[in-house]
Amino acid sequence: MSRMRVSARTDERQPLYLQIQEHFKQLIQLGAMEDNDKFPTEKQLMEQFGVSRMTVSNALTQLAKDGWIYRIPGRGSFVSPEIRSEEAKNLENKQLDATDVQEHDERASSRKMIGFVLPLLEDFFAIRLLKGINSVLANTEYYVSIVLTHNSKEREKEAIQELIKNGAVGLIIFPIDAETYNEEILLLKLRKFPFVLIDRYLPGFDTHCVCSDNWMSAQLAVNHLWELGHRDIAICSDISIHTVTVGERIRGYMEALKQKGSMINPALIVTDFQLTDTIPTEKHPLYHYLKYRTATAFITLNLKLGLNIAGVAKRLGINVPRDLSIITYDNPSSAIDEKPAFTHIDQHELEIGAKSAELLLKLLNNQESVTEPNKVIVKSALVFGESTEEL
Repeated sequence: MSRMRVSARTDERQPLYLQIQEHFKQLIQLGAMEDNDKFPTEKQLMEQFGVSRMTVSNALTQLAKDGWIYRIPGRGSFVSPEIRSEEAKNLENKQLDATDVQEHDERASSRKMIGFVLPLLEDFFAIRLLKGINSVLANTEYYVSIVLTHNSKEREKEAIQELIKNGAVGLIIFPIDAETYNEEILLLKLRKFPFVLIDRYLPGFDTHCVCSDNWMSAQLAVNHLWELGHRDIAICSDISIHTVTVGERIRGYMEALKQKGSMINPALIVTDFQLTDTIPTEKHPLYHYLKYRTATAFITLNLKLGLNIAGVAKRLGINVPRDLSIITYDNPSSAIDEKPAFTHIDQHELEIGAKSAELLLKLLNNQESVTEPNKVIVKSALVFGESTEEL
């Protein structure tokens, strides 16, 4: 089994290389990748999407052929500035008259900026959040400006300051993975600046936020694996357990086991470790768990970790799902109708994004219903895929 089987049957779904192409086209169109930005290496793309070198090569070849990227032998692939020039030409070809152009400029200049701060834009989770936000703001006087923090606390602070300095009237913030929150976020509340948090809230310091039901979603995962006959169920995260989201999911996991009268094995709660893209298999933090079959099933609290474990299992000759079941958080595929490669917790990112934008609009319009901090919970769902099987 590949690390990320984006598609299981090419006759029923869009081919893998096309899905990879669409992923990067969206990043370029949304401005997350700019002119001359370097693409990940082929090896990194193979790891990210869990596909073969040939699939990655086909995707990059077609992107280059279509003018989205240019390639320099020995150096890699880069975003082509020509693609934006082509879009400009298409706009000119519409032959708008002078009045239309003036009206267009007036409308553009009158729109107000909403800043969207998030750690990374490297998977479909973040893209779906952005689509949800845009679905609400598309026909309003607001537009979205994206700033990536690369999971850096300092960069997150700078991003908030820069957006406000550049005229943002409100912010939607997906905080970085950390035990404590950026003081800049706390200052926003003290200054009564309109903002909404996504996926996080501040214990003891209420703010407007939109989150998934982490506690219940973990129970959905445990219940599914239990029904399949699994009893040694591990839950793991490479993010600190003290992060609110991780803590809630682990408490949900423990509650589900308690309800079934099962003893909680602390050894199966694996957190506070770090992964790197270059770590050898035998040095992987979960290598011994997999090699010695400590658990028959894993719940991974983020998508990248689930794909990573599947890759290590493959290299150890462990078949997923026959020998090992895996449930990840979030769908690794762009497909929405067909059976996915991984059984996963769908957090309904489109809805989270849309509700965060709706809440922020209410704040900007000074609606009385949001004078007190609102905590909006979006229910998650378990989606059956091909990575879990009866024990």
